[in-house]
Amino acid sequence: MIAHDLNSHFLTWQCRIRQIAMREDGGRPSPGMCPRVLTADGEELASNIVVLLIRESPAESTEFLKFQVKKHNSPEDIYNKALTFLQSTHYHRAIEFSDEMTGLFAASSPLVERLLIEGKCVLAFEQFGQKYSLPCRIRQLDPNEPSFQATIWHNRVFNPNLGDDVAIVGFQPDWDEAIAMMAR
Repeated sequence: MIAHDLNSHFLTWQCRIRQIAMREDGGRPSPGMCPRVLTADGEELASNIVVLLIRESPAESTEFLKFQVKKHNSPEDIYNKALTFLQSTHYHRAIEFSDEMTGLFAASSPLVERLLIEGKCVLAFEQFGQKYSLPCRIRQLDPNEPSFQATIWHNRVFNPNLGDDVAIVGFQPDWDEAIAMMAR
């Protein structure tokens, strides 16, 4: 297997499990969307975190979600409008998504502090008999980045009271290293 194939296979699987979560479980994160976080040496830093897939060009979907959060006073209305959007064709084309995943954390999260010090981690995904261990480079996103905005507005759909005091971390898989790990 080559790195491009692994990347494509992983993103296709992620889009599929997200379609299922949106359509059958009201958008609740499934196990495959909540990887374990390990150091390169295998020390578990977190038993699970929620990661998002972000479109390569997230402006349109971000604006839609932002509009729903700002337009409606009722959390139920926000949730229903956004869920309808996410259930439709949002996750239909894996090729439209970046392979950098994001996670939202409290600004003072010890996990974020540790991840930024380490500079890398391994995300271990598992669901429906599929398993992926992806070594990732870590970075903290700037609030002006499209991926930061996509992540915060996606999360505000499910928690409209979410404030601005957050840290959003990018997890960039190293596909070549993932292939090497699989070979060991």
